[in-house]
Amino acid sequence: MLTRKTGYLTVRPESDEVPDASRQLQREGWALLSGVFDAATVRSVAEEIDGVFAALDPDHRLAQKGIEHFQPFRYEMLNRSAACQRAVGDPAILEVIEPLLGEDCHVIANTAWRQPGDEESQHGGRNWHIDAGPHIPRPPGIPWDERIPYPIFAIACHIFLQDCPIESGPTGVIPGSHTSGQAPPRDRPLDDDLTWEGRRALPMVADAGDVALFVSDVWHRRLPSQSGDPGRFFLQVHYARRDIAQRLRPTSVANQLSEEAAARATTNRERTLVGLHPPRFYDG
Repeated sequence: MLTRKTGYLTVRPESDEVPDASRQLQREGWALLSGVFDAATVRSVAEEIDGVFAALDPDHRLAQKGIEHFQPFRYEMLNRSAACQRAVGDPAILEVIEPLLGEDCHVIANTAWRQPGDEESQHGGRNWHIDAGPHIPRPPGIPWDERIPYPIFAIACHIFLQDCPIESGPTGVIPGSHTSGQAPPRDRPLDDDLTWEGRRALPMVADAGDVALFVSDVWHRRLPSQSGDPGRFFLQVHYARRDIAQRLRPTSVANQLSEEAAARATTNRERTLVGLHPPRFYDG
């Protein structure tokens, strides 16, 4: 557990009380917080998101993908909805993530997901993946020293705006896999039997108002939906340490470059070197 009281991140004293969910996130890579938002708040957030979907076309962030790919999503929601901005700062969420990311952690991405029930849909992260990293990559067969609490750099959050039962194809996480130092095996992208050290996927079923949290490095995927799939509707938030850049908007429109400096960067590497990255993790 960490704290930032002196300008640097330091180890939080053992005597400090932290929520059990914080310790579970560090140990298992996931946690589910029940009943964080009441029905009125859920309704308010959902209505504002519905308004954004009605007023704004999808954000078309990858030229190689058609606009239909982006239809279920709207990005940078805290810019577009006061209710969403309030939700991402709820104290019940912050008290869990701050001992892992620091008291100055910030939102790096904030996307609304509104997916209709569709058993044939191939979107929604159906392949096993991690959101970024691994942040501390290691070759297979080299275990993490359990004397050192596993460092966490970014945490994903799903604020559920409708119930997410098993029929919806909830996100499944493989507990402990965030400590593997590896991405999931590429040759098993849809393997329902994938394990890490003998542990299989755990489906994060939830009710409206619940909040699911999982570490960016944990192996996860949207599990297969089933007959009667009601769809999924949630506000996604990614929180990260202060020194990880925000991705609310693509670097092509949100950067710290002069027009002259941007124009001088003509090759792909010159562009990434000055901070003009193509959308990838978190931002498209």
